Amino acid sequence: RDRQRKLISKIDAALRRLDEGEYGWCEETGEPIGVARLEARPIATLSLDAQERHERRERVHRDD
Repeated sequence: RDRQRKLISKIDAALRRLDEGEYGWCEETGEPIGVARLEARPIATLSLDAQERHERRERVHRDD
């Protein structure tokens, strides 16, 4: 259930971004998120490059 609630929350946030004209733009860089990424993950808030950087930082901090 917790996983479903988180997904619903992310969907709601994506719908809000759509209403506000911010959907499809990377929150980190302000650049467009690729169509292929949005088709694969419609709730994406980061471009592929920004997401990869984020995941690398998480791994580095987790290894500390």
